[in-house]
Amino acid sequence: MISRKPIDIPCTLQERKVLEQIAMAALELGVPCYLIGGFVRDKLLNRRTKDMDIVCVGDGIALAHKVAAMTGENVPVAFFKTYGTAQIKWNDLEVEFVGARKESYRDHSRNPEVTAGTLEDDQLRRDFTINAMAISLNEADYGSLLDPFNGLADMEKQLIRTPLEPSQTFSDDPLRMMRAIRFASQLQFTIVPEAFEAIQNNAHRIKIVSQERITDEFNKIMLSTKPSVGLDLLYRGGLLKIIFPQMIDLVGVEMLEGKGHKDNFYHTLQVVDNISRNTRDLWLRWAALLHDIGKPATKRFEPAHGWTFHGHDAVGGKMVPRIFARLKLPQHEPMRLVKKLVELHLRPISLTKENITDSAIRRLLFDAGDDIDGLMMLCEADITSKNKAKVKRYLENFELVRERLKEVEENDRIRNWQPPVTGEVIMETFGLSPCKQVGDLKNAIREAILDGIIPNTYDAAYAFMLDAASAMNLKPVK
Repeated sequence: MISRKPIDIPCTLQERKVLEQIAMAALELGVPCYLIGGFVRDKLLNRRTKDMDIVCVGDGIALAHKVAAMTGENVPVAFFKTYGTAQIKWNDLEVEFVGARKESYRDHSRNPEVTAGTLEDDQLRRDFTINAMAISLNEADYGSLLDPFNGLADMEKQLIRTPLEPSQTFSDDPLRMMRAIRFASQLQFTIVPEAFEAIQNNAHRIKIVSQERITDEFNKIMLSTKPSVGLDLLYRGGLLKIIFPQMIDLVGVEMLEGKGHKDNFYHTLQVVDNISRNTRDLWLRWAALLHDIGKPATKRFEPAHGWTFHGHDAVGGKMVPRIFARLKLPQHEPMRLVKKLVELHLRPISLTKENITDSAIRRLLFDAGDDIDGLMMLCEADITSKNKAKVKRYLENFELVRERLKEVEENDRIRNWQPPVTGEVIMETFGLSPCKQVGDLKNAIREAILDGIIPNTYDAAYAFMLDAASAMNLKPVK
C-alpha cells in the first residue's frame, strides 16, 4: 500500500483518489511516477485546472493502460506510440501519461529527437521553472515536492525563468517564447531580464513554428484578464512584427505643424483591456483589437483639421478576412462578426453627436442585428480619454443611444428584420422572374420602412410596392 502522506498541493478529495490510484498502478508495475507541470503550478496558485500530467521512469503508455484497467469503469485509453504518450479521461480529469525523456533539437525544427531519461532529464527539458516542479507518487516519499530549479521561489516572486540558459530554451523550441509571454499575461508575472533579452534575440526563430500553434498561443493571450500585458510584450520582444505585422503599423505618433495624433497601437491595447473587463468572448476581443486596423492606410494630414483617418472603418473591415486567413482563424461566423463590428464601430459614436432620428436608429438595428449589444460594448470600450469629464459625457450619450435602440426596437421590430413583402410576392404580383426590377422594388420597400415613410406592416408595404411599381411602368397581372 502507498502511505497516505498529504500531497503538498491543495487537491480535492476526488483528485487525491485519482493520484492514489495512479500511485498504486505505478507500484504494481515497478515504475517511479510523478505528477508534474501545469497541474502542480496551478494548484499552488489556486487556479482551476482539470489537466494532470504524469511522468514515469518507464513506459507511460503501459502505465495509462494499467490505471484504466484498475478503475473498473472501462475507461478508454488514447495513446500515441510515436510520441510515447497516452491519455485517459476519468472523474472529470484529463490525465496524460508519458515516460521520462531527454530531448535534442535541430535548427530547422522545433520537434525534438527523444530518448528515454530520468526524472531530472525530464525536468530539465521543461520550458520554465514554474512548470518543472514535480510531486512524487512513490511509496518512499509520496507527496514530496521535487523542485530542482527553485520554481516555487520563482512563483512566489512572480517570475518567468527557464531551467536552461534561455537562448537555448527559446532557440530549441521557439514556441516557448510565445508561451513565456502567455504565462506572463495570464499570471501577471514578469519575464526575467535575461529571458526577455533571449526572446528579443531569438524572435526570428518563430518562423519555424506552425501558424496554428502561434495563433493558439495568441488567442490564449487575448483571453487573459489583461491582454495588453501580453500584446505589449509581443511588441517589445520583436515577435509581433513577424506574426502580425499589421499591428506594428499602428505604432507611434507623427507630428506635423505642431499637430499630432494618439498612438493607435497603445490606444488599441487599452480598448482590448476595456472590453475584456466586460466579456470573455474571444471574438469581441478580436473586434476590439482590429477596430482601428484600417487607420494606417487612411491616415492623412489636413492643414485645417490635423490628422484624419476617414473611412478607416470600411478599410479595416476589408482587411479582416485577409488577417483571419493569414492567422488561420475561423473563416465563417467569427470572422463575419469581427468584420461587421469593425465596419460599424463608428456608427453609434456618430449618433451621440447629432439629433438621433428614428431612421438612423432603425438602420443601425437593421445592420447590426443580434450583434448590437456587442457593438455597443465595443464603442464604450473605445473611450480611452484621460479626461474624466469627457468619458462621463460619452458614456451618458451612449446610454441615451441604448435607450433609443430599445424604444425603436420595441415599436418597429427591426432587429434581424426582413421586409414584409418578399421577392416571391413581388414576382407573383407582377408576373416577373428573378431580375433587377424585383431587387429594386425590395430595396425601395426596405428603405421606405427604415426611413419611417411607411410603417413596418404588410399592407403598408404592399401599397407602397404598387405605387413604386407604377413609377417603373410595371402593372399587376390579373
